[in-house]
Formats: sequence, structure tokens, C-alpha cells
Amino acid sequence: MHENPGSPIARQGNRASYVIGVGSGKGGVGKSTAAVLLAEALSVKGLRVGLLDADITGPSAPRLLGLESARAESDGEKLFPIRAEQGFGVMSINFLVEDEDAPVIWRGPLLSRAVEQFWQDAEWGELDVLVVDLPPGTGDVVITALTSLPMTGVAFVATPQDLVSMVVAKAVGMAKAAEAQVLGVVENMGSIVCPACGKEHPLFASGEAGKSGAARRGLPLLGKFPFRPEIAQRGIIRWDELPAGLKAEALAFADATLAAAKKAAAVPGRNRTSRAEAGEAHEKCEGCGCSGDCSSGEGCSGGCAN
Repeated sequence: MHENPGSPIARQGNRASYVIGVGSGKGGVGKSTAAVLLAEALSVKGLRVGLLDADITGPSAPRLLGLESARAESDGEKLFPIRAEQGFGVMSINFLVEDEDAPVIWRGPLLSRAVEQFWQDAEWGELDVLVVDLPPGTGDVVITALTSLPMTGVAFVATPQDLVSMVVAKAVGMAKAAEAQVLGVVENMGSIVCPACGKEHPLFASGEAGKSGAARRGLPLLGKFPFRPEIAQRGIIRWDELPAGLKAEALAFADATLAAAKKAAAVPGRNRTSRAEAGEAHEKCEGCGCSGDCSSGEGCSGGCAN
């Protein structure tokens, strides 16, 4: 097995005890940062972790992990995730393109299929937790990820003002409509930590908005992350270089999220992903580019007659 960061992971079988999505109602709220911190914190705890970057048109995980120059390898059948410094595997569309700045100009069905392939056609090995960095909003790719991956549940990241608005409500409602468990919400950038003195200054009534917004939706507040200018300017989240306070917040977030995932996994009939968990592709209508299971009789998202 390769040991160096940025190298492919050796081929094994695919299995994940918990698949945890990290989503948001809109972009720019720190969703990918929260996903990377969750993966790193879980890995530090000794768990076998993978990070699937499902944000195909706006992939941030490689740069946040300092892997922007890495490229995935394939044996013609399987893709091999790239190893991060913390030891966990990462898969992103940026590992498959020559220029990370090149836009991914694909239509919905292709984007959705890429997410499926990142799970089914990549060698993740035996994982305790697969963290999935979902695209923001409520589009087709998010729905595909929620229904075609063996999703245990989703944690939604939001700023305090969004926690009391319709943005989070729409995202949570979308997840529930897709029969995905909602693990809770994460408040981000509710305060700012001064890089000079380390003192934390509240913004947007930090804490209160998060608690009230989560409580109003009957969801736990899984964590709180203040804005740290020095982290934002650096752009790379290396665990060993993070401030002690941020490490503590990330570990607490990981504990709360994993506990919520275990609780969600214990709910009978929690999702409809048995085929995805077994690594099998779902059935599709002939000539249809939809991402749903057209054989279910529940209707087709691709506009065909089923």
C-alpha cells in the first residue's frame, strides 16, 4: 500500500460502515471546509476514513488538502483514490482533469453519473466512515448522491443568519424528501477569532441563532466554527498545523456527527440504498439519462414515460 500523500491507494474491497454527507443550502458557507475537518478529525481518532468530493462543478477538497497537483490512476476498471497527509483516501473530479482551473461543463445526467462512479468504481477499501462533500443547494446531483449512495445521514452547514432563514429549511426538506436522515446542523462563521490576540468576537448573534434555528427544525446543533482569518488566507487545512482551538472544535463536531450517524443507522428501513451499498448500478430506462431507479414505478427524473 502506498504511504506517501498524493499517491494512489492500493486496491481493496469497498465497504463503509457509515456514509455521512456534508451539505448546505447555498455555496460560500464553508461546507467543504467542514467536510475536510470532519474527515481529518475522524482519521485522527483512528477510524478508517474516505472523503468523496461530490461537488463536481466546484471541487474544493483537493486544494484544501494540498492535493491540487495530484492525479488519480486507474487500471482500466477501477479508480484509485488519492491519499491525504492524514492517511485517508480522497476522490475528486479534479484528480481526473489536466487543469484544475478548467470548468466542468457537463449536463445533469453526466454530473450525477460521476458521483455514482466515485463510489462504485473507486477502490475505497474497508472504511469506518465515508464523508461525502455534497454540492450546495437542492439540485439533481445532490439528490443523486442522497439516493444512489448508501447514505447514513447528512449534516448541513450554515451561517447563523441562514439558520433562521428559508435556505436551510429548503435543503433539509429536500433531504427528507429523498428519504435521507438529517443528522443535524453546523454553525459556521458565527464569530471571528482575532489572529493577533486569539480572542473570539461574536457575529450575527453567534450561538443563539444556531441553537434557535436548529431547535426550530427539531435538529441537534452538531458543532460551531468561528471564522479564522489566518486559516482562510492560507487555504490549506493541514491538521498538524491547525490551532488547538480549531482542533478541539473539529473533534467535538466529529464526535457529535458520528453519534448522530450511529443513531440514524439504527433506524429500521432508514434508506433505499441496498443496491448502492452492494456496489450494483440501478436500473435505468432505455435511452434515459435519469439518475433515479425507473424500475420502481415511482416516476422518472429524466422525463421519460416511466
